[in-house]
Amino acid sequence: MINYFFEEIDKVEIHPKTSEWLENLIQAENKKLGEINYIFCDDEYLLKVNQDYLDHDYYTDIITFDYVKGKTISGDIFVSLPRILDNASTLSQNFESEFNRVLAHGILHLCGYKDKTEEEQTQMRAKEDFYINQFKNF
Repeated sequence: MINYFFEEIDKVEIHPKTSEWLENLIQAENKKLGEINYIFCDDEYLLKVNQDYLDHDYYTDIITFDYVKGKTISGDIFVSLPRILDNASTLSQNFESEFNRVLAHGILHLCGYKDKTEEEQTQMRAKEDFYINQFKNF
């Protein structure tokens, strides 16, 4: 099950097909859906999560807490909506495209993909692009 929550921020509309698209991504990666919680928030809320749980003192667009067991994908994915908006502007993308990229990014982390090295970042970006293009066909 995929759940959407909003903390310290106004709700945004989630496309009706988003959950189905994310479930298809999970299946395409040969994983099973457990429970995934997206917690949408503002920059300050996510900064506090970053400080309290990861001992990092910087802003980010997403933090993924992995509760995966075997092939069953579960986790809490915290997402800063203002950061997505800023990133979309910086990258000359629309909000929806960048929003979908971040949603896919969190799931891909739960599927085992990393993004610490340049090689990992390249692979992550290719996977994001692939699944974003899948969403366009929904």
